[in-house]
Amino acid sequence: MAENPQKPTSLNENNLLTRLRDWRTAREPELHADGLDDDIIELPDPRAIDLVLRVGELLLASGESNEAVSESMLSLSVAFELPRTEVSVTFTAITISAHPGGDYPPVTGERVVRRRTLDYFRVNELHALVQDAALGQVELEGAIARLRSIKRSRPPYPNWLIIVGFGLIASSASLMVGGQFIVATAAFLATVLGDRTSAFLAKRGVAEFYQMTAAAVTASSIGVALLWVSTELDLGLHAGAIITGNIMALLPGRPLVSSLQDGISGAYVSSAARLLETFLMLGAIVSGVGAVAYTAVRLGVNMDLENLPTAGTSMDLVVLIGAAGIAMAFAVSLTVPPRMLPVIGAMGVLIWVINAGLRSVTDAPPIIGTVAGAVVIGIVGHWLARRTRRPVLSYVVPSIAPLLPGSILYRGLLHMTLGDAVPGLLGLAEAVAVGMALGAGVNLGGELVRAFYRGGLAGAGRSSRPAARRTRGSY
Repeated sequence: MAENPQKPTSLNENNLLTRLRDWRTAREPELHADGLDDDIIELPDPRAIDLVLRVGELLLASGESNEAVSESMLSLSVAFELPRTEVSVTFTAITISAHPGGDYPPVTGERVVRRRTLDYFRVNELHALVQDAALGQVELEGAIARLRSIKRSRPPYPNWLIIVGFGLIASSASLMVGGQFIVATAAFLATVLGDRTSAFLAKRGVAEFYQMTAAAVTASSIGVALLWVSTELDLGLHAGAIITGNIMALLPGRPLVSSLQDGISGAYVSSAARLLETFLMLGAIVSGVGAVAYTAVRLGVNMDLENLPTAGTSMDLVVLIGAAGIAMAFAVSLTVPPRMLPVIGAMGVLIWVINAGLRSVTDAPPIIGTVAGAVVIGIVGHWLARRTRRPVLSYVVPSIAPLLPGSILYRGLLHMTLGDAVPGLLGLAEAVAVGMALGAGVNLGGELVRAFYRGGLAGAGRSSRPAARRTRGSY
């Protein structure tokens, strides 16, 4: 009597993670074998190689980290049976090599990323394509068609709303640091105008450094003008909150997190390139705001160091609303899918409450509260990413926005403008340290999840990171 055929296993979360891990583990010796078996000849499908390259290129151009791009490309190479595949991802180039075996030469392809546009909606769709392909739910022709559809797809928000979201980052930050409604509105308008100035220069081929400098100059000029009017008419407005809000909107949170993530995963060249990008963006902000502040002081505008805007360790309702607003507005500017916005808003409040609570209870310096909040956000963000099978940067990058050191950077710049070089340099160094603490804390949270959580994209658990086994992890 013939046995009944085995029923297909239902697709649930545990099965998905197990299958991904098992497939990657089964191919691991083949992917990193020292030699080749001449008796096994597997001719790679050129369409599959092109698909893997194009997916990797689009992920990298849309803002994904190098490690996630490598894992996605390896997952696709396993799914579409590319033999003996090696993948190399740098800051601007992607290479894949598949060796058929025997006397056949390896088939190698490369693509160069020349233009980057942060689009986390597209990153989410690409990750969904990789997951479905790894599970065998989509064939090669279907995957190629889906990739074309993803490239043609529009973001979930119209362009005007993305611009508005960028301005809402500044207005929410202004509310957090004590700016009134008038100041928050002015911060919104100043940041949007600065963004449009940057876009105008971009269309004319001006380098990004000068685009950001122009955006900082435009918004800071409006803030200084309102400060002068407030001083002359004795309006009592915290106009400095406009400049603080604009700095928060411009600060490079995404490349900072990605640079540390690449460094921790062993991609040192890309890590150094992203870190240099971060410091160039900081240099543009410092140059723009510093030039405006210096000019304002020379013209006699009262730049008072005693009443600079800051949220301190306050947990008032307006501060918590501002923290949620910054996180969600940041997510909109990165085109994060709308259904994720409430969770990101809650994570923005969470990181602020942890930071402010720890600092108020223990009287710890800002960097300690920053690290604690970032570690928790890293743990929560990586756990949510694995549970929902979404890219982790969509969760963590917007969520750290409330702790970006806008007010610290503004204070340091103002000290330097007024001739207090030592306090100014210390302030700038503190701003850099807080930013690095955010990136390191988020990545530490991810490492803790990786160490104790099995599975993930391409089976990316504790046994699937080659860089970790180059040192003590191999013993």
